[in-house]
Amino acid sequence: MPKALLDYLGYTIYFWLNEGTPLEPVHVHVSKGKPMPNATKIWLTKEGARLEHNNSNIPQKDLRELLDFITENKLTVLGRWMDRFGEATQKR
Repeated sequence: MPKALLDYLGYTIYFWLNEGTPLEPVHVHVSKGKPMPNATKIWLTKEGARLEHNNSNIPQKDLRELLDFITENKLTVLGRWMDRFGEATQKR
């Protein structure tokens, strides 16, 4: 089940309420319209945001803007991740 975090450029940025065992590092999924389990995946790193895959086929221009937006809102995403999952590790 997805949990919406932010909306930007008509895309929903979210994470699933069950993010695996052991818990994966902090990441978000991005899609337009209905959230999908295999949507575009973006890791949060110490430097910002990094694309894992673009399964939602987001156009490159939008993807660049989304990565910048997620980087700018990294603390909000991290805080909500911690509220939900209680721990947060980031990709290198």
